[in-house]
Amino acid sequence: MSKHVLIIATSANKLENGHDTGLWLEEFAAPYLQFEKQGYKVTVASIEGGDVPIDANSLEEGLSQEVLNTKDLLKNTVRLEQVADDTYDAVFLPGGHGTVVDFPNSETLQRVVRDVYENGNVVGAVCHGPIGLVNVKLSNGEPLVKGKRVTGFTDAEEREMQLDTAVPFLLETALREKGGDFDGADNWAVNVAVDERLVTGQNPQSSARVAEEIVKQLQ
Repeated sequence: MSKHVLIIATSANKLENGHDTGLWLEEFAAPYLQFEKQGYKVTVASIEGGDVPIDANSLEEGLSQEVLNTKDLLKNTVRLEQVADDTYDAVFLPGGHGTVVDFPNSETLQRVVRDVYENGNVVGAVCHGPIGLVNVKLSNGEPLVKGKRVTGFTDAEEREMQLDTAVPFLLETALREKGGDFDGADNWAVNVAVDERLVTGQNPQSSARVAEEIVKQLQ
């Protein structure tokens, strides 16, 4: 039986201050391509459905054609609510600053993540993607991240980007407040935290490593 992975992308193209944003392409592409090579079935959904906005800053020169080709998968995506009740072996949340707008308060996203995790399957996220984990509560009422080793875009990285005042809250701080054992590395260093079936990565540079760890879990 082929494994089935759900990737949930942001639908937000602007921060509250009007700053253009969206999905960070590498954080979607690197994992998607690894899942595809494993022969997994991959469903790509977004919060609102339709075309996923891509952060223009993530389309810098030097990206491989293979990565650029994944942009086609982000057109006319299915709305998350339409596929939320399917069964998945893993759910993966790529980042981009768009996620800070529509991930934290998406009850559908929270339900999908909780169900996948409580069914004994894998939850993964990278960079700003873990902002979708902050408000996830397990059936016992405890935060998903409580007592678990996690990482994500650090407060220091947010300050270096000069977007610390543009986001609704700082991800690292929020994960710590929910009881997560936050493991931050130097700015832009590859860093992945694995705690049983929860796999998180710090920044875009960590995208491929996060995918490798998810594949290991699924094997």
